[in-house]
Amino acid sequence: MIKKLIILCAALSALSAHAMKINAAGASFPYAIYSKWFSEYSKQNPDVQFNYQPIGSGGGIRQLIKETVDFGASDAPMKEKDKKKAKWPVLHVPMVLGAVAIAYNHPEVKDQLKLDGPTLADIYLGKITKWNAPQIQKLNPEIKLPESDILVVRRADGSGTTKNFADYLVDVSSEWKQRVGTGKSLRWPTGIGAKGNDGVTSMVENTTGTITYMDLAHARKNNIKTVALKNKAGVYINPTVEAVSASAKGFTPKGKELTGSLINSADKDAYPISALTYILLPMVEKDQKRVEIYKFVEWAITKGQNYAKELFYAPLPEELSKKVVKKVKSL
Repeated sequence: MIKKLIILCAALSALSAHAMKINAAGASFPYAIYSKWFSEYSKQNPDVQFNYQPIGSGGGIRQLIKETVDFGASDAPMKEKDKKKAKWPVLHVPMVLGAVAIAYNHPEVKDQLKLDGPTLADIYLGKITKWNAPQIQKLNPEIKLPESDILVVRRADGSGTTKNFADYLVDVSSEWKQRVGTGKSLRWPTGIGAKGNDGVTSMVENTTGTITYMDLAHARKNNIKTVALKNKAGVYINPTVEAVSASAKGFTPKGKELTGSLINSADKDAYPISALTYILLPMVEKDQKRVEIYKFVEWAITKGQNYAKELFYAPLPEELSKKVVKKVKSL
């Protein structure tokens, strides 16, 4: 029996040594579902192993340009200047939809907190500094809010989550648009920075009085309270899979890249900070590894979508999914 176990272990070790290793890095926003996909795909294809580093969208793009990874990942499409730096053309492949949740930690705010876009912008502009500020109290008349300071937490690294959050604030606040604008990295008017969705999650979990933005999966997995945010139709919406899906109704991608924005959808059931997340595929000469990456991506945008809802992501809309599958199959 022992001899058989030794032989089996040796065989598994040899298989692992000869497995194809695919290196990738980028967005932490989709890390929960990417991890699930990599695990499930490797179970079905044990000769393929993935090493994914959730270093933020900006880091993923930099590593892609430096050619230290086989593919990158970002919640925001690459800028033209970054595309020009890449040795190869880069294809943006939409993988799944998610929400940027506004999360907070204050034990005295026991009921559902409601915010609208202008108020949230003023918090991040440093104009609203108390939990019981008149602007917040007006939106929450049924709650007795505490007279304590708001500690703003934001990302310290280049982040697609930041880009989507800032895109929303640009859309709802002219002052934010003029003073701060949008991008993966910002000149923040206020707040404390933390690295990655894990970093902001840890800070909010362990610090009373904090507010931040993070992907919905991190908020739900760690049981962190989230804000009901007023959408364009005037409805206060919690970040849910269903509300994210509603934001993609009638979505039309821009150009050949299949990219586009879901920010502040007009649908009455839509959560206003919903977004696509992308895998960035460098169009290098096709070899065995490249073919395997294409096979994985096709699997993820078809069978892999079945894992989305349980991990608090929304599957790709049917029409978009068809276009993405067609594009990937053509590779």
